[in-house]
Amino acid sequence: MRSVTCSRCGAEFGCSLSGDCWCAEETARLPMPTEGEGEDCLCRDCLRKAAKDSRSPDGAQA
Repeated sequence: MRSVTCSRCGAEFGCSLSGDCWCAEETARLPMPTEGEGEDCLCRDCLRKAAKDSRSPDGAQA
């Protein structure tokens, strides 16, 4: 398990590179940041907020 700092809010959380990570349980599937964007993993709260913000007003993925 590696210790990660959320690139949006600075919260620290654990991430398992073996695939047994909490994010695998989330229904949100956002694109991974591309090289040069400077973002790494997001904490659970920021991931959920990003997923909510990426939806259009009718609830469809933007």
